[in-house]
Amino acid sequence: MMIEKAPVGFDRPRENVTRGNMNTVEYFSSTVGNSRKTMVYTPPGFSDAKRYNVLYLLHGIGGDEAEWFNHGHPEVIFDNLYADGKLAPMIVVLPNGRAMPDDRATGDIFSAEKVRAFETFESDLLHDLIPFIESNYPVFTDRGNRALAGLSMGGGQSLNIGLHHLDRFAWIGAFSPAPNTKAPELLVPSPKETSASLKLLWLSCGDRDELLSISTRTHDYLARHEVPHAWYITKDGGHDWPVWKNDLYYFSRLLFHDVSSGDE
Repeated sequence: MMIEKAPVGFDRPRENVTRGNMNTVEYFSSTVGNSRKTMVYTPPGFSDAKRYNVLYLLHGIGGDEAEWFNHGHPEVIFDNLYADGKLAPMIVVLPNGRAMPDDRATGDIFSAEKVRAFETFESDLLHDLIPFIESNYPVFTDRGNRALAGLSMGGGQSLNIGLHHLDRFAWIGAFSPAPNTKAPELLVPSPKETSASLKLLWLSCGDRDELLSISTRTHDYLARHEVPHAWYITKDGGHDWPVWKNDLYYFSRLLFHDVSSGDE
């Protein structure tokens, strides 16, 4: 299915819009053995007296915790969606998915050590970052109130981690997932169980993306085994930010509308 283009101005700051806050915070990672940085977006009107859903939003192989902020400005997209009444209340966490002591995107970003660090992030996310967020922010802690999504390498991580831990995530999104994505029969070995556990599985890619075959392979398997999922192709879309910002605009609007009170 072709995904439509988001409205003109969806990613541009508007006047007279109440804004959320984007901050960089540090947490200790027992997985890595040192403190790590993550960015956290809190929505307009954020209050410690309320409780919030959480979206963990992952970057690509060449980025870090600031990649989405620097290139995609999700805070602008979210502020505008909140102003239009189209987004459920959520905190958005933008981690560094390269879980290693020197986690900067420098040198040979494709080295075996740095690629392995994206696999190590699974432990960092589950055992360090999520507990940190749940200890320091007023968030719901049920799987139905937790989403995981990402672009490229982060899209592969979202599928690999999210589908392997359906006890932790009910909402999963992959934007142009990269070759780190596991084979679909490994991602979804039990289609009926996966179907029953998910609230949303989103898969999207640009039609001119050289990595489209990875998304198509996953989609074909899901369709063949009747696993409900959203499947979107961006017309004239490459492996680039216009595609990923458009994906985020539509994916985020689908999240949490039926579970914002933490009913699961």
